Order: sequence, then structure tokens, then C-alpha cells
Amino acid sequence: MIVSSKFFNQLNLEELYELLRLRSEVFVVEQKCIYQDIDNKDQKALHVLGFENEELVAYTRVYKSGDYPETATIGRVLVKNSARSKGYGYDIMRATINAIEEKFETESVCLSAQTYLKTFYNNLGFKETGEEYLEDGIPHILMIKD
Repeated sequence: MIVSSKFFNQLNLEELYELLRLRSEVFVVEQKCIYQDIDNKDQKALHVLGFENEELVAYTRVYKSGDYPETATIGRVLVKNSARSKGYGYDIMRATINAIEEKFETESVCLSAQTYLKTFYNNLGFKETGEEYLEDGIPHILMIKD
């Protein structure tokens, strides 16, 4: 998988279309969550894109500290269904963590994890904090990596 990170104004139209399409495919259709994915937050985000044979198969959206919460935040973490079991989840997350360290000059980062993925995020150095909560009808937990 080839990974690149771009701020909103660096994305070309094809990349923007593909990331929005893939987010809808995974979060709205596959996970059956009806929510406003296009939320006017993409413009502030760093977009981390993972390609296999020029097809977008993995993605995250990142904010620097202070944009929304107090720490850098990772969201919209996904791997296309047909590309799962190839280790791309770990690849895209490691690339995302590296991008945060390089572009935002911080190692502290948080994310809202679907609770069934706690072990996945624990393996990347994240620790649970607080109580489980529902987000879009799916159990989540806040996780932090310092």
C-alpha cells in the first residue's frame, strides 16, 4: 500500500471524490449509520490516503490540537472491505501517527474508537479513557496515545 497525506487544499478532485465515496461506502452503507459525513470539517483536516494499485483502500482524517478537541485527533479510520486482512489498518494508522508527529509536532493524539476495535488500537499504543458511549448508534470509547 502506498500512503500519502494531504491537506484539503492539496487534494485533487479525484482524491476528494474517492475519499468521500469510500467513507460513505463503509460508514453509511456497510455500518448502516445515517449521519452527516460531509460535515464542513474536512477543510481543516489532514487526509491520510492509502492506495493499492491506484485504488483508495484505506483512509484517516486528522486534526491538529486546538482545531476541535485539545489534542490532535484521528477520525474516519477505515479500510475498504475487500482490502481487509492485509494489515492495511495498521499501515494506515502508523502512517497517520507519523504524519501527526511530523506535521503537527506532537505525539499526543486521541480518537473515538468503536469498542470492538479496542485491542487493535491498544496494539498501536492507545489506552482507553472514560466510559463507553454511543456514537451514531455504535458503542465507542475515547482512546489516547501519549
